[in-house]
Amino acid sequence: MDSISICRDAIKLLQERDFFVKESLNSLWNLFQERKLSRRTFMKSCVALTAILGLPPALTNKVVAAAETKELPTVIWLHGHECTGCDESFIRSTSPFASDVILNMIALEYDDTLAAAAGEPFEHHLHHLLESKKGKYVLAVEGGVPLDENGSYCQVGGRPFVDVLKECAEGAAFIIEYGSCAAWGGIQAAKPNPTNTVSVSSIVKGKKIIKVPGCPPIPEVMTGVIMHYALFGEIPPLDVEGRPKQFYGNRIHDTCYRRPFFDSGLFVEHFDDDASKAGWCLYKVGCRGPETYNSCGNLRWWNGLSYPIQSGHGCIGCSEKGFWDNDNFYQRLPHIHTPNTITDVDTLGTVAGFGAFGAVVAHGGITLAKHKYDSIQEEKKYLAEQEAKQKEVEQKGSDQ
Repeated sequence: MDSISICRDAIKLLQERDFFVKESLNSLWNLFQERKLSRRTFMKSCVALTAILGLPPALTNKVVAAAETKELPTVIWLHGHECTGCDESFIRSTSPFASDVILNMIALEYDDTLAAAAGEPFEHHLHHLLESKKGKYVLAVEGGVPLDENGSYCQVGGRPFVDVLKECAEGAAFIIEYGSCAAWGGIQAAKPNPTNTVSVSSIVKGKKIIKVPGCPPIPEVMTGVIMHYALFGEIPPLDVEGRPKQFYGNRIHDTCYRRPFFDSGLFVEHFDDDASKAGWCLYKVGCRGPETYNSCGNLRWWNGLSYPIQSGHGCIGCSEKGFWDNDNFYQRLPHIHTPNTITDVDTLGTVAGFGAFGAVVAHGGITLAKHKYDSIQEEKKYLAEQEAKQKEVEQKGSDQ
């Protein structure tokens, strides 16, 4: 038997065992059927997707309907001036698994880091996609865009990355900026920014752009954004910065498990003190949680195992614009006031030095003082209004 016959027999055997996905498979439900997975398994997957997308349970039926009918989106993933850390994060997603996303939920047609193919044939495939899928593909971009020396500081396939980006962005349905490098410029844009690296949105205009910042972003955030489009055919609701609200709607400070210590004025002063061992608030040793919007406190990392604050280090604000140039990582943020008091953390922190009980008592006393202060101000306002009304009555009497 010659080698050609052997190859034909091998391909036929693989097809009989459903190794290849047929061209007609254009939805998640079609794919489940072809893989001979049960309807129950499909429904469980839809429930899990509803949760990870931050949608209420009442919308589960819509997720199911979308998964039954929506065509799997084509994704082109570019890499610019970066370290590929975002790809590393993406492949560690567990809800859903990155392998499920890549193989079952989207058509990842081009990613020069994850692909087995390389060289000129792979670049020809990219150009074929740009023509055949024009206006339909999703462009995911990882990395900043260097502009100095005609963009020669970052080249892909022998071309400046800025030129590749412009070419691919032209026919994209929308663009996802994965990571702080793509969203804000990244570490390479730190002062003095010798390569003049900028964000993707600084180059591409007139396109819908979703920012998914982080260094790197949380894996489930990365997969959640692309799955929202795969199911509903539209981008998720965005905030004023262009970030998905379901993942960037809260400050890390608002969901931090150490927040009660902050409210009570109990702070770590040094990383080796007793307060650090007791798990007190890390604000005074540089934590930027009060000004950082992300889902670290909710989703955590590596299948919900932990996140920097839980591991004993303050948040460095890696998802915020210019975090690399914003103060020292171990210098506290200035003038952060505690809730329901008329004081700041310095006052509470000084009191906290006398012990946890003293801090709580002091915090309560300051809060009572706040209420007393508010009552006095309200009383003054009431008396002023009454005096004004009395003058108005007297004025009307004199006019008559």
